[in-house]
Amino acid sequence: MNLQLVTLSGIAMDEEVYEVIIPTSSCEIAVFPGHEPLLTIAQTGALTVRRERSDIDKQLEFFAINGGVVEIEPERIRILVDEADSSEDIIEAEVEKALALAKKQKSEAKSQVEINKAQDLIDRQAVKLKVAG
Repeated sequence: MNLQLVTLSGIAMDEEVYEVIIPTSSCEIAVFPGHEPLLTIAQTGALTVRRERSDIDKQLEFFAINGGVVEIEPERIRILVDEADSSEDIIEAEVEKALALAKKQKSEAKSQVEINKAQDLIDRQAVKLKVAG
């Protein structure tokens, strides 16, 4: 089945894959060829891609995604997100810095809006660290 991973900066992936595990608002779902049509919301989390049926877990690809929309058809998945960072593109030192800054912002927040914004940043950076590892 074809996976199209589209971000604000362009197409991150447009390839044939065997399985995709997507973090959604209700739970993680695994999608295989022939899946029933579905439209759902993606959550901030790790998107997992298995290119071939015979690929072992060491060969899985991971992307840190930041919410979005998922459209599933029997032979195609289209995921539209603000950003999707491949595990190979993430620089851990930069993410750790950003995480520390977000935690500082949260501790210094003066309103619930600022707390929520900082928590979103914390969640995004934590996912990137998880995917990088």
